[in-house]
Amino acid sequence: MGVPEPALGPTSPPPARPDTAGRFLDWATWGIIAALFAVSVRQTGFDLDLVASGTADFFRFFRRLEPDWTALPQIWAPLVETLQIAYLATFFGTLIGLPLIFLASFNTTINRPIMWVVRAILTVLRSIPDLLYAAILAPILTLGPLPGVVALTIFTMAVLAKLTSETVESIDPGPLEALRAVGAGRNRTIVYGVLPQISATLTSYVLYIFEINVRASVVIGLVGAGGIGNLLNRYLSFFDYGGLGALIIVVFFVVLAIDQLSVWARSRLI
Repeated sequence: MGVPEPALGPTSPPPARPDTAGRFLDWATWGIIAALFAVSVRQTGFDLDLVASGTADFFRFFRRLEPDWTALPQIWAPLVETLQIAYLATFFGTLIGLPLIFLASFNTTINRPIMWVVRAILTVLRSIPDLLYAAILAPILTLGPLPGVVALTIFTMAVLAKLTSETVESIDPGPLEALRAVGAGRNRTIVYGVLPQISATLTSYVLYIFEINVRASVVIGLVGAGGIGNLLNRYLSFFDYGGLGALIIVVFFVVLAIDQLSVWARSRLI
């Protein structure tokens, strides 16, 4: 009769080997971040002492911006023009960007070459700042609101198409497959299968871009693209700090009101 073998307990898993490659990558990543930080600080001349001393000058400058409310009649017309620039740019950019949304999405595009061409165009358009568009278009078209509308239309079209195409690619494919199974063409599939799924998000994006366009339309006026930026440039050129103070306060409350209205509208949609 043999001696019974001792019962073996549950075997514990072997100790995990340290992930040396992952740890090395972590250290390398932090090293790269630290090196880029050090080089950037050195080449930009960033100095906390200068920032601290400049902060005092900053507040002393703002004490000179005591608002001159007699400048309000000069502010209203450019302010309305600024809102009109943002509205028209959002409208035209959305109108042009809608077909590009579906051409840039892999599940609604005509074919892959067209998809990659449209994506490349959108990437190029997004890589150029709207202020640079306005600076280029102002001498080509005319000084005034037109180059501002065109510049922000390009910005709206490119950003809206990029954001919404990613939403289109993440929708439920079931309705699309069902529509294609019963013989629906590409356009009907988009209208009845895609748009109902993205309508709330698309509207939210449009409102958000309009909010951005209102802010941007203030700045592009500095290069002659119309709106309240022209008046801002005039106040700065003539050192009219009273009018500048009134202008800053009016723009602040208008942008704040639009921001809150946009947030409220997006919260009701999503």
